[in-house]
Amino acid sequence: MENPWSGVVSVEVDGVARPMSLTLGALAELETVLGDDTLVALVERFESGGFSSRDVLALIVAGLRGGGWDVVSADLLAAEIKGGPRGAAEAAARLLARAFLLPEERRA
Repeated sequence: MENPWSGVVSVEVDGVARPMSLTLGALAELETVLGDDTLVALVERFESGGFSSRDVLALIVAGLRGGGWDVVSADLLAAEIKGGPRGAAEAAARLLARAFLLPEERRA
């Protein structure tokens, strides 16, 4: 299901592998959630390791919605994500990186 060439990242939620993708619509929704914050600031927080659990949750929700699952953040508050908080953060970071890499920069 994961496809680094198209920007798709897989995350396991409650034992089910789900595709995530930051489509244009998902990015627009993410910007709404971030409010006055920007996508550039979000990328910078992930690059520096200064991201928050709110950042991770917002990215996971946006990615899952972009991947076709009609989910809201409240749906994930009690969900089990494979790898726990660290697994969620790693999936969110891969998703963010793949959304903004050029095709020739992408690798597995």
